[in-house]
Amino acid sequence: MNIALILNIVVFVALLLLLAKIGRNSWSLSKRVLTGLVIGVVFGLGLHAVYGENDPVITESISWFNIVGNGYVQLLQMIVMPLVFVSILSAVARLHNASSLGKISVLTIGVLLVTTAISALVGVLVTGLFDLNATGLVQGAKETARLAAIQTNYAGKVADLTVPQLLLSFIPKNPFADLTGANPTSIISVVIFAAFLGVAALHLLKDDKEKGERVLQAIDTLQSWVMKLVRLIMKLTPYGVLALMTKVVGTSNLQDIMKLGSFVVASYLGLAIMFGVHALLLSANGINPLRFFRKVWPVITFAFTSRSSAATIPLSVEAQTRRLGVPESIASFSASFGATIGQNGCAGLYPTMLAVMVAPTVGINPFDPLWIATLVGIVTLSSAGVAGVGGGATFAALIVLPAMGLPVTLVALLISIEPLIDMGRTALNVNGSMTAGSLTSRWLGMTDRRVLESDERPELAQR
Repeated sequence: MNIALILNIVVFVALLLLLAKIGRNSWSLSKRVLTGLVIGVVFGLGLHAVYGENDPVITESISWFNIVGNGYVQLLQMIVMPLVFVSILSAVARLHNASSLGKISVLTIGVLLVTTAISALVGVLVTGLFDLNATGLVQGAKETARLAAIQTNYAGKVADLTVPQLLLSFIPKNPFADLTGANPTSIISVVIFAAFLGVAALHLLKDDKEKGERVLQAIDTLQSWVMKLVRLIMKLTPYGVLALMTKVVGTSNLQDIMKLGSFVVASYLGLAIMFGVHALLLSANGINPLRFFRKVWPVITFAFTSRSSAATIPLSVEAQTRRLGVPESIASFSASFGATIGQNGCAGLYPTMLAVMVAPTVGINPFDPLWIATLVGIVTLSSAGVAGVGGGATFAALIVLPAMGLPVTLVALLISIEPLIDMGRTALNVNGSMTAGSLTSRWLGMTDRRVLESDERPELAQR
């Protein structure tokens, strides 16, 4: 180790300790995560200013910082499967009426898929508005390495699947293998497996009350156990975000970011339009959108800074039940399904924009109505099973692009700006799931109006 590397590590550790000390008792988790993000950006800029771009000292320093950053991401990936499994299982089991499951699932998933289709149309709109295309984008060494990794880790597993094969892959064959994430579509298979187990528990309760109640008690215990695990991981979020932002800013090529700046602006315009769509849907159904956004703001900010829809599930459920008057069964259902199906940002907007950008390079008119309709259909269907953790948008794009007969190279070319957009995409994903839960509860007449219409915002334990 040289002196510069040791000094960087010492400063990094010092910043972690400082973050641990700041607001330990008085600050909410969201505020501490935001602080970690700011510190990470400042530290990354400092490294960039001192050493310059592509300096080996920065590269080596980041490899040490990755112990915290990538370690946090891996822990998030660790909890995704058990969290989604137990959330769906508990949500279904809490219904105590199998017939209610059909109504709730149809309405919730319907909202998620319809808003995803709308986000795909918005993606076409903003891409055309900014006249974005893939022509002229240069593939450097970093992009080449990313493309090779994509081909190895993703593309070979999903690119050759037809749409019917993709849908068939959702049906669980070996649920225990799916719980390990063995297949690209494992997460939706786990969702389906959990839903079947939940329905089976309801039928057992009906046929043998004593055994059924023991099963329901076991499910409640399992959920409490997994939620304790999630809370432990969530406490590490400020440190993971600090390390990840340091890596992003410290290794970014500012020229690349400037070159792709129009894509970033177009993406955030599309995200803003979709937040407006959510607001219109809420307003049309008698829910004050301003009051809604004020109440869910801590959830949105946490999603933005953590970049994980799955990690936000407990906070989303709590906000829906305590602040929006949504029953826990619907809140758990919408939050869990919203992290795996119909993600408006990662699975709707982003893949569509990439498809429209790359289409002209292979001689396709991206504004042909029939082509747009096909694209929207494929984007909506493929939005099922996109995991709410880092890499979800990449996975979605790698399903959509080959299905439309398009090359996947563009996915690698956007590596420089990917984290900048991912924050906004995740916030939209989570807001979409809470919108779905609120609308479903409203349509079924199960919303606690007193809680919904109150301006009070009870403190969230998960914060």
